[in-house]
Amino acid sequence: MVKIYTKSGDKGKTNLLFGGKTSKSDLRVETYGTVDEAVSFLGLAKSLITNNEIKKIIEDLQHSLFIIGAELATTPKNKKKLNNEVKTITTDMVNNLESLIDNINEKIDLGDKFIMPGNSVGSSAIDVARTVVRRLERRIVELIGSDISINSNIIPYVNRASDLLFILGRFEDKNKVTKEVTDLRKS
Repeated sequence: MVKIYTKSGDKGKTNLLFGGKTSKSDLRVETYGTVDEAVSFLGLAKSLITNNEIKKIIEDLQHSLFIIGAELATTPKNKKKLNNEVKTITTDMVNNLESLIDNINEKIDLGDKFIMPGNSVGSSAIDVARTVVRRLERRIVELIGSDISINSNIIPYVNRASDLLFILGRFEDKNKVTKEVTDLRKS
């Protein structure tokens, strides 16, 4: 039996992929921890929705986020090992998300007003996952600002992923009555 606990993190350090250690409070760890959170919320959304097309898209997103997590958990010194063993986020993957967004967008009417989340359990779970992916994007920008080099395709991919999740939430609610926020001004 493989033990789930190693006790190696009991002193506040964690191992990076392909070698290296860092503090559990390190921004890199916070960022790939946000990836893990996004993947988990996507799993929750996938379990709550009924549309099989959306389930497949979400599962593909989860796989891509695992790739991003692996990239973020690898030091620049070990990037070559990563590139030899793990798929990385590519421009084609970003372009595929854009095509997917466009295809789904043709099937729904977004209107021109804000959408109030909460029309269904499934779309609500997708919206929660979307907000976590948006936070992930902010963490990645923060990581780049701290001079940590990352794959230049990751930010566009994560940005499109959150856009896709917005569209998927609306697609999940396609045949449901949605509540729009028509006026945000004070009365």
